[in-house]
Parts: sequence; structure tokens; C-alpha cells
Amino acid sequence: MKKTGNSKLTGLDQFIEKEYGKRGTEKRDEFEAGYEVFKLGALLHDARVAKGLTQEELAARVGKNKSYISKIENDIKEVRLSTLQEIVEVGLGGKVRVSISL
Repeated sequence: MKKTGNSKLTGLDQFIEKEYGKRGTEKRDEFEAGYEVFKLGALLHDARVAKGLTQEELAARVGKNKSYISKIENDIKEVRLSTLQEIVEVGLGGKVRVSISL
């Protein structure tokens, strides 16, 4: 991230490193694992909204209840990959892509 004219501003990567340490440290690994779970809920929320569906409508399409969808979107409940795939494919008409980076 480029610095702006204001020398007091830092980029996101610099902020994360300052607060959670360098990549590979225990504190940083815990932060990044939590972020990935949060990101999943946010992605699901954005996809649902883009399709013009309420949580209740999405839940009905996949045989779940509204609170289940809400808990996934708000990072309160973890979701199994097979269930996420069903929500995305059946409920939203999309595809789930998974990647592993080493």
C-alpha cells in the first residue's frame, strides 16, 4: 500500500504487523485464522445481498432457519464445507472455490 502525503498514516499490512507481529508468529496466526472465518461470513452476506435475498429466503431455499444463516454471516457459528457448498450452490446459484496456499 502506498503511503500518502501524511507521514502518520500506515498501510493495513503495517498496522497488522505492529498489532499482531510478523507472519508465522503464534499471535499473527491466530489473528489470520479468525480473519478467514470472519471473511467467509462477510462473503456469504455480500453474495446473498447481491442476489436480493433475505436471510429467511436463503434459509428456506436450503432447508435451514434464518438464525442459522445469520450466525454464519456474523461469525457466531462455523459452517461445514458441505453445508457452505449447499448454501452457495442451491441457495445462491453460485460455486464455492477453495484454495490452499503453502
